[in-house]
Amino acid sequence: MAHGHNSKEKVVYVGDSRVRKSGPMIPPDYSAFPGKSEVFIPNFLLKEWMVGCVALVGVLVLVMQEAAPLGYPADPTNTAIIPMPDWYFLFLYQFLKYPYVSGNTLKIFIGSIIIPGIAFGGLLLAPFLDTGKERRFYRRPIASAMMFVTLIACIHLTVVSWTHYQKELTDKNLIPEHIKREEEMKEAKNAGGTSGSGGAKKPTVAAIVAEDDPGYTVYQKATCVTCHAKDLKGSPAAPSLRGTGDKHTKDEIMNIIKKGQAPGMTAQYEPNIQKGLTAAELDQLAGWLANQKKQ
Repeated sequence: MAHGHNSKEKVVYVGDSRVRKSGPMIPPDYSAFPGKSEVFIPNFLLKEWMVGCVALVGVLVLVMQEAAPLGYPADPTNTAIIPMPDWYFLFLYQFLKYPYVSGNTLKIFIGSIIIPGIAFGGLLLAPFLDTGKERRFYRRPIASAMMFVTLIACIHLTVVSWTHYQKELTDKNLIPEHIKREEEMKEAKNAGGTSGSGGAKKPTVAAIVAEDDPGYTVYQKATCVTCHAKDLKGSPAAPSLRGTGDKHTKDEIMNIIKKGQAPGMTAQYEPNIQKGLTAAELDQLAGWLANQKKQ
């Protein structure tokens, strides 16, 4: 501060909050706040790990409370199954159905590798490409527009894929394997069994009647064996034929062979004729299946 008009007098400025200070603004160290802050490594990080371990144990407890909804063992001969990915890949699954990314090898490569690679690569590079200081989304039109378009596209493709899947199940009169397996487990439980593996009562399976009958030889040559298996126990795509004589007569079985039966079974008479079987052999097959009764 000055006391006169002497130009040679030394002027000293006292502290004033209105005077802007120059130089880098270095934030204070955590030690400047005793009792209110702590060092990140290892104190704060150790606490985060402990909380993560508690959360992980909680998730494991919930997982062990209920058995996983497993389907049937994989069956490569089952042509009725509709393959479906997990829900978070439904949008990509639907995208790959469109003609411009399917058909030939080049289109499949573009649809499955190039386009998803560009999309996920752009997501990784977003922090480096969009370096603006503005954080309000309406002040960042390009980044915000790409975000909204991507979000809407993912939601739309997911909904379309799931709707189409439900329509396919309805048209083909199919029940997903995990639901069918769960219903069977509930039925077994209600019948006196248990849902666990230990102590469960297994349902009695009827034996094959008259294995030495010529009809069994015809069955092994027919198309029936593809879905119903050589031992007549069936598969996820077709029911067991053991004890089928208790449900259908010979004429009814022949009618099923000629006209098919829902769900999923098409007429098998002509395919068997084309395979080399005669009408007499198919009649013999229907008679043998009608004799498959529980003892």
